[in-house]
Amino acid sequence: MKLRQPKMILIDVDGTLVDSVPDLAYCVDEMMKRLDMPVRGEAAVRNWVGNGVERLVRRALVNALDGEPDEALFDKACPIFLDLYADNTSKRSLLYPGVREGLDYLKAQGYRLGCVTNKAAQFTLPLLKCLGVHDDFESIVCGDTLAKKKPDPLPLLHSAGILGVEPGDSLMLGDSVSDVQAARAAGFQIICMSYGYNHGVDIRESSPDAVIDSMVELKGFL
Repeated sequence: MKLRQPKMILIDVDGTLVDSVPDLAYCVDEMMKRLDMPVRGEAAVRNWVGNGVERLVRRALVNALDGEPDEALFDKACPIFLDLYADNTSKRSLLYPGVREGLDYLKAQGYRLGCVTNKAAQFTLPLLKCLGVHDDFESIVCGDTLAKKKPDPLPLLHSAGILGVEPGDSLMLGDSVSDVQAARAAGFQIICMSYGYNHGVDIRESSPDAVIDSMVELKGFL
């Protein structure tokens, strides 16, 4: 399937560019130890990520995707996690296979590239710099850049405005239902990665325009 030729491609971070779960799982388990609670392990954390740090902490405390912990416990836990993650943003995280090649291909083809993530700027920018992809993007919109984040379309529309590209000429590359919802609401095309973080649900169920296993496969769609 060929997509409409975009002028701009916005790319998500966690689960699309970067496997950040090893660092997040380390921080969750260290937080739990300090709270004298059972550790949760990487497999559980892999199903919980994708909606920001606060949501991840809440899920870890209740050991479930849904549900709310005691607020006093959350208020104690969240600063512990934030301190841990500030020191462990990119010690274990890696670019997925094919990401560097995919970015090089997109740049060589002249696409305008932006990054849109729900991760806060204090964690996003050091992570992208450490992994050597920060300077590939003309625009980086983080979870705390604007009043709303994905699945709201605002970060995508804001990015399109920065780069001077119409939504109809834009493509989102993501991995989760919130990426699909944001793209649809913004009038973007959407391609999803098969390997990302979508709470254990196959991303195909969200009906993106295409699903790929590696960013090197973008050549076949653009």
